[in-house]
Parts: sequence; C-alpha cells; structure tokens
Amino acid sequence: MKLSPDLLERFDRDGYLFFPGLFSSAEMQPMLDAVPALYSRREAYNVREKGGDAVRTNFAAHLVSEPFARLARHPRMVEPVQDLLGEALYMHQFKINGKQAFEGDVWQWHQDYGTWKNDDLMPSERAMNVAIFLDDVNEFNGPLMFIPGSHRKGVVEAKHDLTTTSYPLWTVDNALIAQLVERAGGKDGGIVSPKGPAGSMILFHSCLVHASTSNLSPWNRVSVYLSLCAVSNHIRRFKRPEFIAHRDFTPIECLPDDCLLVDYPVDLPWQRGMPASAQETSPEVFSA
Repeated sequence: MKLSPDLLERFDRDGYLFFPGLFSSAEMQPMLDAVPALYSRREAYNVREKGGDAVRTNFAAHLVSEPFARLARHPRMVEPVQDLLGEALYMHQFKINGKQAFEGDVWQWHQDYGTWKNDDLMPSERAMNVAIFLDDVNEFNGPLMFIPGSHRKGVVEAKHDLTTTSYPLWTVDNALIAQLVERAGGKDGGIVSPKGPAGSMILFHSCLVHASTSNLSPWNRVSVYLSLCAVSNHIRRFKRPEFIAHRDFTPIECLPDDCLLVDYPVDLPWQRGMPASAQETSPEVFSA
C-alpha cells in the first residue's frame, strides 16, 4: 500500500482516494458477523437514530471486538496515512456507521476536522479518515458524497447543529456548499460518490467536505471509519467522552497484512464493559 506519485498527486488535487474491493469478502465477513452483537449492547458508545432504535454510530469497537481490533492495526489502512502525514499515528476515533435499511438518517454536509478543532482542540488538520465498506455501497443506500478539492479551502465556517440528527455536528451552510460544488465543476463532477463492493476503502482528507443522504433502500450500508491523527497533533481537550475522542496517543503498531484472516492476539480493554472514566469530560485545556 505504498502510494505512487500519481496517487499522491490525485490525493492532493481531490482530497480522497478510492480503492474498490481492496479487502476480500473473507476478510470482511468476521467484522460483518460481529456487528449485530455490538449494536445490541445498551452502552453509551452506541448512538441510535433520532426517534428510533437503529444504531447510527458505534464507537470504539476496536476496544471491544477482536476483528475490529485487528482492522485498527491493518497496514493497508494505516501505512498510506502514515506516508501522507509523515509520522507515526494514533487512533483519534474509531466508529462503525450503521446507515440501516429504511432507517439510516442523513449526515449533513461537514468537515470532520471542523468538529475535531472546535470540540477536541486538535491543533491542525494533520489527521485523516479511512473508510471500509462492510456492505456493498450503491446509489440507493446512502453513499458518501464528496466535494472534490474542497479540502483546499482549509477550515470553513460551520455551525454546531444539535437538532437535525441524534449526533451533533459542526455543519456547513448551504450557500457555501453551493459555492464549493460550483467551483468543483457543478453538475459535471462537483459532487462525487464512490460506490463499490464490500471491502472497498476510501482515504479522505479531514477538511474534505462530505455528507450522505438517508437510506430508503432495503439494503444496509454499514461502514467502518478510522480517524488517524499524527501523534504530534493530538487533541488538547477532553470535552467529549473518551469513547468518541480517544486519549491514548500511543503510536499504532501494525499487524501483518493477513491479520484479518489469522487470529493474532490483540488487547480488548473494554470487552467486559466500558469503564466509567470513558464518559468523563473536562473543559480544561492541556499543553502538549
């Protein structure tokens, strides 16, 4: 997974890279099998859809479930980001977004770094997302939408939306979205939506503006997201619970490439339940 000069140039231009079918169905199946048990837990780390019981987001599965703990250390996901950011990484956030059939709600237009900056005091955008499709993603089941090149605007103005969905986001105003889409090509490529089979992977910049529609189809669209941050760029405030914004800045050590097929030992510190400390928050700012 060393990125070629062509891919590096494409990432710099567009703000994302898409690798259809990078992982096999055999590699994906143990994680897909583990999702129902994770979603069934009545823990704070399962955020459910507004007015319903479907899980919108499951946080910190890599601390609970063996398949996801191995994915969190997979070289195909970690090493390209490490190359792009030029230093060791830690896990800022790990989530499984549900987008369940008929029930999955929208994710408004936003930049992830906007939330990390405003809520967590992450110093700069030296962090990135990696998404893995656990289900096939098509035009009907709420795929991600990107505005290519929008990361080049840096951090844009956002407002804290606490009402639209069950999960608060720093969202981007519709007028600015229209401007960014027009600048990116309008109807000719101003919005793109990577779609493909389970096992596909997307790398995308923390300032890339993105969203997804509701899922009105009969097909789930479950995806895993790793938010990887340069160790030197770790957050400076614990305003959000630890299960959302992690506080362990230890560099990730990758497992071998076959780690989704071989049962390499992994630590699962929250397997028997999330500690009470993981829900504690503080407005205090601390230095590096």
